[in-house]
Amino acid sequence: MNPKPLRWIVMAVLLLAHLTVRAAYPDKPIRLVIPSGAGGVTDLLARSLVLQLTKELGQQVFVENRPGASGITGSVFVANSPPDGYNLLMVFPSHVTNPSLFNKLPYDSVKSFQAVSLVSNVSSVFIVPKNSPANTLEQFIAYAKSNPTQLNFASVGSGSLGHLAAELFKMTTGTSIAHIPYKGTPQAMTSILSGEVQMYFVASASSALPLIQSGQVKALGVSSKERIGLMPDVPAIAEHVKGYEVTGWNGILAPAGTPAPVVDRLYQAIKKAVKSADFSEKLRQEGAIGVGSSPLEFQDMIKKDIAKWAEVIQKAGIIAE
Repeated sequence: MNPKPLRWIVMAVLLLAHLTVRAAYPDKPIRLVIPSGAGGVTDLLARSLVLQLTKELGQQVFVENRPGASGITGSVFVANSPPDGYNLLMVFPSHVTNPSLFNKLPYDSVKSFQAVSLVSNVSSVFIVPKNSPANTLEQFIAYAKSNPTQLNFASVGSGSLGHLAAELFKMTTGTSIAHIPYKGTPQAMTSILSGEVQMYFVASASSALPLIQSGQVKALGVSSKERIGLMPDVPAIAEHVKGYEVTGWNGILAPAGTPAPVVDRLYQAIKKAVKSADFSEKLRQEGAIGVGSSPLEFQDMIKKDIAKWAEVIQKAGIIAE
């Protein structure tokens, strides 16, 4: 038998299956799990995003918060869900730091999930007290080097992105600055305002901007590779510290094994939603930037970030609280 007709038949069947799945999905509501509590930046962005996805997909997309254990609780739920595209997960940097912070996870951060799309990026802001002797990043580095072991930095907890951003800063600048973890953002912010600590990476520009504009703190840099729109006069740390880059982000994952047509349908919807006027405005308010990357690009970023933070966590000897 000529193998060509058989190959054509197989290709036709696969194409038909692809079109059938694409046409049928979704035919019921979709759950977007947020592995953190209500009211945070991820939750707010998710609730704005699902409004746009509902329009694009023609089915209701709703948010369900499943906080706990640094995002592990919600992640386990989605990892163990049927791979049909009806249970999705919105993740943030803890997804790539948890493999190094915990001895054993009940899932594999790469193999247990199918990447769908990176939704947004947000830069942290390096701030110092208003009475700090440093007015520029170069001055702060010189100040830290001339006062080894005398300076402290705040974070919202051991292993948080702000903690890791500061540890990476120390490693890349050759400075020695002690870590003081606080229970949350309000406590950490109070410590920088009072001068109890000498530096702090604020999670988002929108949170830092009012304090900077009122003169309560000074901004010396942003952690993204380039300057950001909300603070065009604040330099990127990378302008003075080669290779430095830290960004907060949010992205969508599905359970491993989710059919490619379903993943593509979701990706296309997310890409359109991210560009919508309403969601773009929400991102702007939070100092974030819409991305809408492909599944492959997002998967590649996850793998690279896991390796990047594993090295920092190991060198700094960080242990999850």
